[in-house]
Amino acid sequence: MTVTPDLLARLALTAGAEVDRIYRSGFTTQKKADASPVTEADKAAEAIILDGLAYAEPGLVVIAEESVSAGQADLAAIRSARRFALVDPLDGTKEFVNGNGEFTVNIAIIEHGRAVMGVVYAPALQRLFVAGRDDAWHARVAPGGDLPDQRQALRIRRAPEGLTVFASKSHRTPETDAWLARYPVAQIRAAGSSLKFCLIAAGEADLYPRLGDTCQWDTAAGQAVLEAAGGRVLRLDGRALTYATDAPGFLNPHFIAYGDVSPAQS
Repeated sequence: MTVTPDLLARLALTAGAEVDRIYRSGFTTQKKADASPVTEADKAAEAIILDGLAYAEPGLVVIAEESVSAGQADLAAIRSARRFALVDPLDGTKEFVNGNGEFTVNIAIIEHGRAVMGVVYAPALQRLFVAGRDDAWHARVAPGGDLPDQRQALRIRRAPEGLTVFASKSHRTPETDAWLARYPVAQIRAAGSSLKFCLIAAGEADLYPRLGDTCQWDTAAGQAVLEAAGGRVLRLDGRALTYATDAPGFLNPHFIAYGDVSPAQS
């Protein structure tokens, strides 16, 4: 067996069902060393995904948020990997804790620095986004549901005269507003977690600037979905956002996620 987009989707659905169960039944919140929140849902979902990936592809190097945070990651194996998985078992823990439903399960496969497969599942919103190397699709799937046969292709929309922009609910900055002044923005919407990439891929928005810190597991799955749907994710210098196992703290540089929008000129 090897990892495929459908297999990643099944894992995300299984993990998402457990996340949703905990979300609806009540949970406790702890603080990690960096003061960010973590719940039993983060840990339970990560265990499901790690077990599934290990069974599907023994030897696949996996970089998962909670394992890294707990100091349990095999850093020696990670540093030498050219093909690896990036896992965020509960992206948008703040949204999870606040009860607004905008949290996701993220799984991505990276090859030679590029996100070539990705799955983003938002169980509370019943939205599943899946990308392979050349195509992306989405479907409505309730927690506990099976991998759907009915799949709708994802494609970015043609940019309108007035753009709809996603800006993070938790990390909006003055620098973001100054950068957006370069564009004809008609609407700024807030959304949590990696949903912003996926909603651009679905033609519901056009642009997402992130001029603040993110970790690689926050972005890889959403980037795979958006790029397979025709979008781009670029660093501020115009180069593609890529993933390297030797990045300090597994942090990304600042980036912009584009639908059918040309990069702004400096």
